[in-house]
Amino acid sequence: MLNGRSSLGNCLACAVLMAAFALPGRPVSGQAPAPAPSPAAPAGRGATPQAPVFVSPEVLPDKRVVFRLLGPQATDVAVQGVGRGRVPMVKGESGIWEATLGPLTPGPYQYSFVVHGVQVPDPRNQATNETTTGYASLLVVPGSDMTDRKNVPQGALAEVYYDSSVLGRQRRLHVYTPPGYGANGDRYPVFYLLHGSGDSDQSWSALGRAGVILDNLIAGHKAKPMVVVMPAGHTAQPATPASREQFIQEFLTDIMPFVEKNYRVRTDRASRAIAGLSMGGGQTLSIAVPHLDKFGYIGVYSAGLPGAGAGRGAPPQTAAPYGESWEKQHQASLDDARLKKGLKVLWFGIGKEDPGLTNATNTVALFKKHGFNPVFHESEGGHTWPNWRDYLVIFAPQLF
Repeated sequence: MLNGRSSLGNCLACAVLMAAFALPGRPVSGQAPAPAPSPAAPAGRGATPQAPVFVSPEVLPDKRVVFRLLGPQATDVAVQGVGRGRVPMVKGESGIWEATLGPLTPGPYQYSFVVHGVQVPDPRNQATNETTTGYASLLVVPGSDMTDRKNVPQGALAEVYYDSSVLGRQRRLHVYTPPGYGANGDRYPVFYLLHGSGDSDQSWSALGRAGVILDNLIAGHKAKPMVVVMPAGHTAQPATPASREQFIQEFLTDIMPFVEKNYRVRTDRASRAIAGLSMGGGQTLSIAVPHLDKFGYIGVYSAGLPGAGAGRGAPPQTAAPYGESWEKQHQASLDDARLKKGLKVLWFGIGKEDPGLTNATNTVALFKKHGFNPVFHESEGGHTWPNWRDYLVIFAPQLF
């Protein structure tokens, strides 16, 4: 379930464009027919011209997708995202711009329009993903076994606010509760799932389809019912080393206690998991390793410690001292044999074309050096959401 707020209400540029571009017209060929017109007001007595009726985005049977935007006075319009960069659109009847992309692989996509250099969400599409710079529109191409919403028992997704004592203000997180959570008094294991740089606490549920994926895995008896907590990893913009430390402190001081007080979750180590992608993967390591007594499962997606293993193949530009200083800082946890025994899964996943591959590979080597037994999953592709969704599909069935 996506956040239902309209992107237009948060985008002045969109409102200006809509007001400037509206004009009379007729339905676009192949689109939904125009509704029956209301009786026209007499000329000169407040009659309002009817805007053309059209659909955007439209997914065709062959998985091609048509994007449309009304802009009769515009001269430069493009669509960007969908893994295709920026694609120029063509102006057609009634001032409607179009571009057809694909066929696209089934799954979720994020996109925006660019009008005279101004990036705006699709005014015809209410599904959005919140980022640190605004809103982008969401598109789901059907046909994926994991990201399609099926006729199975569905969990609930809630947008929740809590008081952050670390930051001195209210903060938001998203919480997935599994099917049946509200109908019984059972306690469930808890999985903390962290997003990447530039995204928000909404992104794992909106673009990552985490709730849908969990519904499908649980219905197929491939994953245990669990509560999934998706917090906001950015405490300030732009992010700084100090703000990254703030989130780690907030996670331990505010987020975990809030979840354990307000949700029926189990609090033993074997019932807690944490994972994150990119920035969230680094946060995962910095939260879990110093507190191995709290987490039985750790997942790191497309991330590693910069400079980890310098001298064992790291290129000069990534051989920063951070990995070595991190290793020294957490030496006690890394070498505590008692803590290793309760760690059931330490899992790394990264694409062969990911620019962070060397750091991830060297970070895995660092853990092996300290007696851990990490799993290293190297997939095709790069630093992309299709990989991160796949990693969730692989990682979640290993939990609890």
